[in-house]
Amino acid sequence: MEASTPEWVEGVNEYFQAQRSRLVGLLGSGSLQGFESVLDWLLAWEVLSWEDYEGRGQPLSHSARRLLDIVWNKGAWGCEQLLAAVQEAQADGWSSALRGHCLRCAWSSGGRDLCTQEAFQAQRSRLVGLLGSGSLEGFESVLDWLLAWEVLSWEDYEGLRVLGQPLSHSARRLLDIVWNKGAWGCEQLLAAVQEARADGRSSALRGHWDPHSPHPARELQCHRPAIVRRLYSHVEGVLDLAQARGFVSPYECDEIRLPIFTSSQRARRLLDLATVKANGLAAFLLQHVQDLPVPLALSVEDAACRKYTSKLRTTVSAQSRFLSSYDGADNLCLEDIYTENVLELRTEVGVAGAPQASPAPLGLEALFSAGAPLNADADTVLVVGEAGSGKSTLLQRLHLLWASGRDFQEFLFVFPFSCRQLQRVARPLSVRTLLFEHCCWPDLGQQEVFQFLLAHPDRVLLTFDGFDEFRFRFTDGERHCSPTDPTSVQNLLFNLLQGNLLKNARKVLTSRPDAVSAFLRKYVRAELRLRGFSEQGIELYLRKRHREPGLADRLVRLLRATSALHGLCHLPVFAWMVSKCHRELLLLGGGSPRTTTDMYLLILQHFLLHASPPDAAPQGPGPGLLRGRLPTLLHLGRLALWGLGVSCYVFSAAQLQAAHVDGADISLGFLVHAKSVAPGGPQPLEFLHITFQCFFAAFYLVLSADVRPSSLRHLFNCRPTGSSPLARLLPALCVQGPRSEEGSVEAWLQQAEPHNLQITAAFLAGLLSREHRGLLAECQASEKALLRRQACARRCLARSLRKHFCSIPPALPGEAKSMHALPGFLWLVRSLYELREEWLARKAVRGLDVGHLKLTFCSVGPAECAALAFVLRHLRRPVALQLDHNSVGDVGVEQLLPCLGVCKALYLRDNNLSDRGVCTLAEHALRCEDLQKLALFNNKLTDGCAQALARLLECRQNFLALRLGNNRITAAGAQVLARGLRANSSLQFLGFWGNEVGDKGAQALAEALGDHQSLRWLSLVGNRIGIVGAQALASMLEKNVALEELCLEENQLGDEGVCSLAEGLRRNSSLKVLKLSNNCVTYRGAEALLQALERNDTVREVWLRGNAFSPEERETLGRRDARLLL
Repeated sequence: MEASTPEWVEGVNEYFQAQRSRLVGLLGSGSLQGFESVLDWLLAWEVLSWEDYEGRGQPLSHSARRLLDIVWNKGAWGCEQLLAAVQEAQADGWSSALRGHCLRCAWSSGGRDLCTQEAFQAQRSRLVGLLGSGSLEGFESVLDWLLAWEVLSWEDYEGLRVLGQPLSHSARRLLDIVWNKGAWGCEQLLAAVQEARADGRSSALRGHWDPHSPHPARELQCHRPAIVRRLYSHVEGVLDLAQARGFVSPYECDEIRLPIFTSSQRARRLLDLATVKANGLAAFLLQHVQDLPVPLALSVEDAACRKYTSKLRTTVSAQSRFLSSYDGADNLCLEDIYTENVLELRTEVGVAGAPQASPAPLGLEALFSAGAPLNADADTVLVVGEAGSGKSTLLQRLHLLWASGRDFQEFLFVFPFSCRQLQRVARPLSVRTLLFEHCCWPDLGQQEVFQFLLAHPDRVLLTFDGFDEFRFRFTDGERHCSPTDPTSVQNLLFNLLQGNLLKNARKVLTSRPDAVSAFLRKYVRAELRLRGFSEQGIELYLRKRHREPGLADRLVRLLRATSALHGLCHLPVFAWMVSKCHRELLLLGGGSPRTTTDMYLLILQHFLLHASPPDAAPQGPGPGLLRGRLPTLLHLGRLALWGLGVSCYVFSAAQLQAAHVDGADISLGFLVHAKSVAPGGPQPLEFLHITFQCFFAAFYLVLSADVRPSSLRHLFNCRPTGSSPLARLLPALCVQGPRSEEGSVEAWLQQAEPHNLQITAAFLAGLLSREHRGLLAECQASEKALLRRQACARRCLARSLRKHFCSIPPALPGEAKSMHALPGFLWLVRSLYELREEWLARKAVRGLDVGHLKLTFCSVGPAECAALAFVLRHLRRPVALQLDHNSVGDVGVEQLLPCLGVCKALYLRDNNLSDRGVCTLAEHALRCEDLQKLALFNNKLTDGCAQALARLLECRQNFLALRLGNNRITAAGAQVLARGLRANSSLQFLGFWGNEVGDKGAQALAEALGDHQSLRWLSLVGNRIGIVGAQALASMLEKNVALEELCLEENQLGDEGVCSLAEGLRRNSSLKVLKLSNNCVTYRGAEALLQALERNDTVREVWLRGNAFSPEERETLGRRDARLLL
């Protein structure tokens, strides 16, 4: 509506009445927020009384008519003020600059201008703007103070935190409530606004609460702002603890953890829950929060630091909000596509003591708090994972959580770096230059910001992605401690990791495992393994990528029916390829890719088809498609190989030109833009992923006419001892000739990093396989050259494996010959598998003469299992295969089945196995007479696998050992297994530690073992066995004549249970070791054991450590019988 001021002055009432319908339309057809803005101005100008204002709450058009009636009755002055209020509301009140100026003036006077209700009402519209235009976090901070000062009642507070209502509406409602409290309430609101604006920057928390207060809920409310500040960084851990102790239900935890809430809001909702629950939650929080560390904060004077933190958050958020797909074609919102990987803490093994539980999968939020540190003085957290396992995406998720304020808020500054970018920096750098010029530049107060960083390093986090792509090997030989003096980029990074620079600042380093030396691990605080997707993760990722009805279901069914392809998808890079090529895969059906090379050729053909004009593209993938783009593929291959040789993974325009890579080659899609290391410089290019660079390098080695077949031996050749892990693994295949010419293919292969050579070698073997010979022969000018390359690869692979086997030291007298393979051994096996030639695998393992093959901590996943099975099934003699601490999973078990017949023992500790995988394994073990031992502890087994294992015991009368420790088997599962034990006459070792069989399970097992003639060792450690179970085991001891060791530590036997066992010992003649540590045994129970030992000469040791004995009692018991170990 356009109104001229002169008309308002002359005959306002008449004009107002004539325009009534238009005014109703204007006021009644807009938003409620706009209408209430008009009311705010009218209240401020005292056009409306409080009684007039409180008469709202009806339909908007009705309220508009009522407002016009009220104003009409005020006369011409009222009508004029309404029109002015409409203009103000249409102008959106006032500019943010004016608003800030007015409020600063009010605060500078200490709130004196706003202390009366009249002045408060006059500033109403400004207060609504202040409270309603900020964040919900700020508004809730004001409410915290008002609750603590008892300005708001609990009912007032509940009415203000209704989810979904506009913040401006809540602000107005708050002003209404405070107005009704009188002048005191108005003053308190202004004071609360001042406290909230301080944003907790004062390092001291106001007030000290009594953790043992008789009124804990009231104490929580009175100190609510301080408790929220103390709690917000630890709310996840406190929630877990409260749930474990029964104070909150899983449903209540889920409600508090809704993703729409920040950490502070979650803390507030936990406190709200404690207020209304009468089950002790308030008292628990009051005591537990007292022990949490006090958060540090910026001082009010550090305006430059606050501004820099804000800019840094904005910068990091912009860099991490979207996840570029590997081909750069899609920019997907990270929130929509991110899928959790399996992240586990790597623990020390081989340490004496009680059996250790399997490391539980961690959430990203536990990155800095998981487990005891390997080196408490170190600052670096190391995350290792295979190429394509999702390390970069993990860091991107961390950055986004910090930038959005949802997690990692203990850090004020987060600086992300890429190692492949850093190594391109040629000039010396200082810490200041690194942070400010290569991450985020402070707009003001550079010196003040840098001094704050140096003074508070514990508030700083630096992340370094892709250490395996950093061409400089780690060393601590050159110490550098000055944060302002420049040094080389590698020396700067190494001293940051050691803590010589920015000591106490946290660092996160990601790398492939092989690139991390034992030397670097000395400076690591914690090491975590990224295992890739779980089976559920694969399915979830595909469903997030494909939301079309039924498409994701078809892909999931395809993967489940094709175990080889399913196994590959545990690495996220393969899951992306499956998603990218979903149409081709669904058309192929049963002919889906089986090997890594198959998958990369499929994605290559996918890109070639999409890059070809529709009328020029061949009808389908095949030799013609590759031949048509062969020059492009060779250009990319030469660039890739040169990059591997000089450890270059990001390419400038000059480097692209030198490799003859032009715009047409780039348009194929395998080179994508990389972030420039020099701000404002031209954007360089990089391959989609390091594995694609290795694939194109292999492609060049196979098809380029410039590559001599003899050059391929360098893929498997060794280097001087000590230069790399590969050098210690692979023997030299040939006598070293003269040094290769600089810039030649041979020189590049000799200089490339071993882990990249391994990937390239596997791709080369796959490309030279019989299955792909026809595809590549069409692209090769000479088929004879292709055959020569194939012959060279065969010869190198077979000879390398044989020489590796021959280097195994001879067995000690009386022991089986054992071999612990390093991860490089797996790549030789992977290469043989990619080549897919049975006779070559048979020939390669002919020299393997070992009784025990160990591959622990070797990152063995389903794809490696397929390769191992392909090679090991040709062994002439059975072998014990130990695959502990890997990522085999249920799909990997399926891949191992072909070699199960040559395994005499299979160790799968800590491999994320479920009932499905173990049932499959047990079913096939029925037909494998040589397989006599299974170790399955530290997995995810439940009662669901008991029937399959019981059948295995029933049918296999030469089976010797079954270890099921630290799973989730209960009494029901133990009762099923007991039926198998009754029918078995060969089992010698049965491990059940760390399950939950209880008294009923112990009874069932004891009854089954009473007459068992072969069992020598039984472990029921930590199974919640009490008196009833002990009585059953005592009866078993009276009958059993074979059992030599019984382990019952960490149970609930007490004196009564031990007395029962003592009775059993009196009549037992076979038991040699009885372990009863940590069972709440007193002197009375020990006395019963002493009496039994007087009649038993067979028992050699009775363990009683960790029980309730005084020092005097321990001394007395030890003197009476030395067999008691106290």
